[in-house]
Amino acid sequence: MKNNRLLNLEAGRNFRELGGYQTKDGNTIKYHKIIRSASLGQLTDHDLNFLTDYGLKYDIDFRSADEQQKVPDRVPEHVEYLFDPVFGVDLTQASKFDDQEKAATPDHNIEGLADIPSDGHENMCNTYRELIHLDSAKKAYRIFFDKLLENNQADQVLLFHCTAGKDRTGMGAVFFMTALGVDRQTILNDYLMTNEVTKDFVEEQLQPFTNNPLMYDSVKALMQVSPDYLKAADEEVKKEAGSWINYLQTQIKVTDQEIADLKKIYLQ
Repeated sequence: MKNNRLLNLEAGRNFRELGGYQTKDGNTIKYHKIIRSASLGQLTDHDLNFLTDYGLKYDIDFRSADEQQKVPDRVPEHVEYLFDPVFGVDLTQASKFDDQEKAATPDHNIEGLADIPSDGHENMCNTYRELIHLDSAKKAYRIFFDKLLENNQADQVLLFHCTAGKDRTGMGAVFFMTALGVDRQTILNDYLMTNEVTKDFVEEQLQPFTNNPLMYDSVKALMQVSPDYLKAADEEVKKEAGSWINYLQTQIKVTDQEIADLKKIYLQ
């Protein structure tokens, strides 16, 4: 079944529209306003033309400096690029399994694989717990909201991404849709959609581990998303702020007025 949220790019993975989702009070997120994705490092000229025609104005890059330097973004000339690292290093491990980085560093098939966590699932739960508390993450998502608020002109689109477009990007989408008043199940469904749209890529990356069941399961957990990862974040949010909306307001410092402005910009 074709996924209507996926953008038709030649070399882009996990490029998805957030338009069309409904809020609890019956409004709808506008199309051609905000998109989420994985790395932009290998986009073709066709892809750049597509994004130009789509109205791309802002590119928010949540990756670490190391990831960004190894695989710089390719964006149309007129696009405003913003380096906005959530972590100092890639705690998600996504860059170990990114074809685009392997293209930039041919020996990367071997390099770094020795230190893959033996329990990828627990590693990811811990990463989400850390993300909720880290000052670097709070700062990055505050800058993200500043740009969301700046994206207030018609016919312009903001894109936010990391390497795999699932964890740092996934949390960005959670924060954004929470601010707009989208219900939790819709937010979770969008978060889990990564598993559907990257299934073929993940299966291909898992091939070298088919004879090692423990490593296979660990790598699969690192490359996918799980309700357990968001649940781990949920628990930390409740400890720190009581609720996601309170977390946005007290930890990322998004004000009531800014939430009202976001709704004017992104909802119809």
